[in-house]
Amino acid sequence: MKSRFGRQCFGPNIPENFTKLSLYQLELLQNFGTGPLIRRQYNPIWSLRMKTSFLALAAMLTATATTAQDLPQAGNNWFSAAQSELKSRLAITPNTGKAKNVIILISDGNGVGSNYAARLWMGQQAGGFGDDFVLPHEAFPNLALSKTYNVNAQTPDSAGTGTAMHSGVKTKAGVIGVDETLNRGDCSQVQAATVANAAEIYTNLGKNVGIVSTARLTHATPASVYAHSADRNFEDDSKLPEGCATPDISSQLLDAMKAGTVDIALGGGRRHFIPKDTKGEEGKSGKRTDGRNLIKEAADAGIAYVWNDETAAAADLTKPVLGLFESSHMKYEHDRTGEPSLAEMTEMAITSLAGGENGFFLSIEAGRVDHANHAGNAHRMVTDAAAFAAAVARADALTDDADTLIIVTADHEHAIAFNGYCGRGSSITGLCMGVDSNGIEHTGEPNLAADGQPYTVIGYLNGSGSVLREDMNWAGVRPAGLDEETATDPDYIQQALIPSRSETHSGEDVAIYAKGPWAHLINGTVEQNYIFHVMHHAATVE
Repeated sequence: MKSRFGRQCFGPNIPENFTKLSLYQLELLQNFGTGPLIRRQYNPIWSLRMKTSFLALAAMLTATATTAQDLPQAGNNWFSAAQSELKSRLAITPNTGKAKNVIILISDGNGVGSNYAARLWMGQQAGGFGDDFVLPHEAFPNLALSKTYNVNAQTPDSAGTGTAMHSGVKTKAGVIGVDETLNRGDCSQVQAATVANAAEIYTNLGKNVGIVSTARLTHATPASVYAHSADRNFEDDSKLPEGCATPDISSQLLDAMKAGTVDIALGGGRRHFIPKDTKGEEGKSGKRTDGRNLIKEAADAGIAYVWNDETAAAADLTKPVLGLFESSHMKYEHDRTGEPSLAEMTEMAITSLAGGENGFFLSIEAGRVDHANHAGNAHRMVTDAAAFAAAVARADALTDDADTLIIVTADHEHAIAFNGYCGRGSSITGLCMGVDSNGIEHTGEPNLAADGQPYTVIGYLNGSGSVLREDMNWAGVRPAGLDEETATDPDYIQQALIPSRSETHSGEDVAIYAKGPWAHLINGTVEQNYIFHVMHHAATVE
């Protein structure tokens, strides 16, 4: 290479320092603009000025490119921060010890895009631009992407994804704790299709088991921890088909708590535990048609029952605890009153479970991130995602990396979209402001679309905020007069394209973040059911 390459550039008089350049440095020189020169024979007309500049650059690279700190950009803040990050990551060594405790935190519907929105929201609330903010789980050292599809659905549902993470097998949309051989809704097939779930598996390992959710405890994701059902909608007996021999999901939770396979369960869904002619503490009637009051049955079995923040704070955590804080789902974080936060429930569960000699398994769900996305309401989505981040931080603070595997993920993403080109600091729930070519922060003037109207940073591909209207034969015109105050109102519904009653899930990959024993196995792009296998391996390895 020396003779051919050198003579093509310089002719017979090859500079001594040129021969010392690495292949990487030669590539830099070529990218710098010398490519055409090194691909032609020596041209005596090539000017002395160009040749001198070339030699100067070659000498600089030869002299300075030995370490990163020798590069001219070494004093740049971005460069030094990246070097610090590199140094800290080089110091990481895999933890191959046994996981006494396993915690999985699932932010329902919080895919990569929704997570990005949460990052900006929290960073902007802290007074920054937002995009450089680091969420608690984003500081975890291990990261992978999870493929979320169900076996019969490119775009998944939470029953199938929950079963994948809590049982280790992918299955159909809408079914819980069973494999793909079951036809949804057919109770007669449940026994043959049943797979062991997390509550059963970790109890057999001698561990305590807990479930926390801001959704109903009988909803798809939390139910997949403990239940087997031909349909996720069989939350109480009123929905069971005639002749169904499999108990409804709320009855299965009570049975699991009586049997000791679930030690603490905190969330919503009171209506599925009481009869339709009975009112709960907040005056709303139940849905059961069999006359059973499962809350009373739980108390009779020695299970403590709590229903608001005050009773939760006073709970005897030495006993099994059932917390039902709402008739249906718990309140959005933005609207929360009289209920414990997700972080408070997380601490309550860890305190309850930690006394076990063999540790615990805990599944925590931020269920209402999903619901806010379905509603097309970005504000409640990011505020519930922020509450989830606080729960991640609380779980991390209350446990030891040496013996606790923590996995943070989502079950699926939504049809959320991000508009451009927004200047830095544009409110993630507000209007997309212009980029300032002479500064860092946005210009303060909103970008305008071809229709002359501004647009928000966040939009949705479908949902109730569609600009297409039935009374216009599904044509549409974006409403005029949208301003920053309107867009950032907590009740604002983002503009969407395709009209639908509820915005939908989407099928793209979601992130998995991990720390603790065997967390280094969370790497690459994996099937969603692989998460279970990492958790189980960490808990059983000798």
